[in-house]
Amino acid sequence: MQLVRQMRPSSGNRVWRGIATVLLLGVLGTACGTEERPAAQGGGPGAHGRQGEPGAEARQAPPRTASGALAAYVERFRRTQAARAVAARRWGLKRTPLLPPAPPAVKPKITFRKGFEVGDPSLPPVFTTVPTRDRIVFLTIDDGAEKDPELLRMMTELGIPYSAFLSDYVVKDDYAYFARMRDRGVALHNHTLNHRYMPALDYDEQRREICGQQDTLEKRFGTRPTLFRPPYGNYDADTLRAARSCGIKAVPLWSAEVFPDRMEWREWDRDLHPGDIVLSHFRGRGDWKGSMADMVRRAMDTITARGYAVARLEDYV
Repeated sequence: MQLVRQMRPSSGNRVWRGIATVLLLGVLGTACGTEERPAAQGGGPGAHGRQGEPGAEARQAPPRTASGALAAYVERFRRTQAARAVAARRWGLKRTPLLPPAPPAVKPKITFRKGFEVGDPSLPPVFTTVPTRDRIVFLTIDDGAEKDPELLRMMTELGIPYSAFLSDYVVKDDYAYFARMRDRGVALHNHTLNHRYMPALDYDEQRREICGQQDTLEKRFGTRPTLFRPPYGNYDADTLRAARSCGIKAVPLWSAEVFPDRMEWREWDRDLHPGDIVLSHFRGRGDWKGSMADMVRRAMDTITARGYAVARLEDYV
């Protein structure tokens, strides 16, 4: 998939990952018990975590100055993965989710996906995959109609990062739910005020939809995001010009979409690729054949079985 320029990991990261992989071979077997693991686990153990997030301590960059310090890090990693294995069984996952690598020191350069351009490369780029060689994907959830407390518990206990793209017309009846989500480290992004089909609107109308949601997100959650996803994934040049005027820097779409009972694919090979963005929605049994927890199980069983970890989108874009 030729979407954006690939970036090579530094030689230092390659050396560290080689060392860490050797040390962790036995650790993973202990942590994951008898669960089947895919052959390609990718990345390495030095994954990013936030204060208070499950696994955050073990995913801090380990000391590299002494074998004793490295061994202590491996032990913390083992305990973290053991806890994740317990949570995975409790939530009915087939495998323990893999930990992503540490985020890059420098974020990759994002450009328009081929065929998604609008004639002005200076506008916020529209893309479906982030340039990386790590076996990671990004989970994003749109709109905000379903406020399922089980989702908050599940994602916190599993330590899985995700990003929310919110539309005010379905969020405003319970801002507190998304405030709790924000407090757990989830980034909240712009999905317009009213989820209208953007190309049918003129520039001023589009700007009101996007800038109005920027104002709402700032007022309610204290953040003015730089990422925007147009409703239905539809946009035109006016959409991107309006988004830029509202402070938007990038427009992530998606390569795959997950439901409780299936995955849908954009690419011809119906597979995941390093840096792919996965879409879902805040929906429940009234719209789906299952709950949001069922959706997460479907997503994580597919992602983990194919040897990928879920990383935090904001660490890369």
